[in-house]
Amino acid sequence: MQERAGKIMQTVWQDPAEIIRKSQPDDPVMVFAPSVLEQTAKRFLDGFPGLVTYAVKANPDEAVIQTLLGAGIGGFDVASPAEIDLIGRLAPGAARHYHNPVRARSEIAHAVKAGVKAWSVDSESELAKLIEMVPPEGCEISPRFKLPVTGAIYDFGSKFGATPDLAAELLSRVAEAGFTPSLTFHPGTQCTDPGAWEHYIRTARDICDMAGTRAHRLNVGGGFPSHRVHGVLPDLEAIFDLIGRTNAEVFGDDAPALVCEPGRGLCADAFSLITRVKAVRDGTAVFLNDGVYGGLAELPVIGNIDRVDVLRPDGTPRGGDEMGRVIFGPTCDSVDRLPGDMVLPDAIAEGDYVVFHGAGAYSVVTNTRFNGFGEMARATAMSLEIAA
Repeated sequence: MQERAGKIMQTVWQDPAEIIRKSQPDDPVMVFAPSVLEQTAKRFLDGFPGLVTYAVKANPDEAVIQTLLGAGIGGFDVASPAEIDLIGRLAPGAARHYHNPVRARSEIAHAVKAGVKAWSVDSESELAKLIEMVPPEGCEISPRFKLPVTGAIYDFGSKFGATPDLAAELLSRVAEAGFTPSLTFHPGTQCTDPGAWEHYIRTARDICDMAGTRAHRLNVGGGFPSHRVHGVLPDLEAIFDLIGRTNAEVFGDDAPALVCEPGRGLCADAFSLITRVKAVRDGTAVFLNDGVYGGLAELPVIGNIDRVDVLRPDGTPRGGDEMGRVIFGPTCDSVDRLPGDMVLPDAIAEGDYVVFHGAGAYSVVTNTRFNGFGEMARATAMSLEIAA
């Protein structure tokens, strides 16, 4: 059973509307639909032409990990000792790729002791640490390279990634040191342009040629988009197809095995966040019981989710004319505001519920409990769809 503020919630609900109608929650509720996660995992497993690993940082909830394991996901991208240990406990036979390219020596030692065999790197200084501390037998090191971002909401290259020239030098040194040489990149979060992956794969071939070294595997990163905008479904299959075709064309018979590491693209759409309207200030700004210090933390960075339902306390949709509203969270901090305006029903009222769909990535893990807010209940549902 699931507990919320001392109350017992039933094990599985029909949908978020039933939770609202029967429970009337005053705190935010994160609703998980395992069937949606299973369906998304199947899309990746059936469509991606290589190994699918899950980026644990997006949502490390044990129910998520267990559901993915049940769906057939057998590898995980881990970025910290805590994530290494989590997967080691829940899935001791699964592959763990430690692809955070900058690590303290204590973190490297922890991963070596845990049996991690796959690493990434983007600098000479970090590669020197790995060569010093990691036994090369059976271990893979993948230089991570970066290119100017295209088609993504924000660019990971400002923090991680070597230039192609440096990546070639690193790849050559990896091979010389006796490790299995591979390559990895990340096209940027919520990347909707398949051409970004094509550009990276073609550059990967250039790096191999400069290094005079074959890449055993090519990890094409995450960046696979989730469904954030009404009427715009991510075309994952088009991305998968272009990745496979480009890899075969560019490398020919010497093509590296492909790996991907989706986080958001796997877990986001399997969750919906139920929030409640605390107040509508003089008919203008809407105040919610959750905001940027809680489950909506990433919206100021990547933009609003517009897949939103507004429900009355009886669980029925609040229809009618719509208008743009400023949305504030519950804390006593003016930064606690969603970007721009959100289009919501003109008749939205105190006590109504605003349900954000596709909220499963970088939400549970960023809940700060700042200012005493942020208590979040968890619930499981058969479906996240709400009837009109």
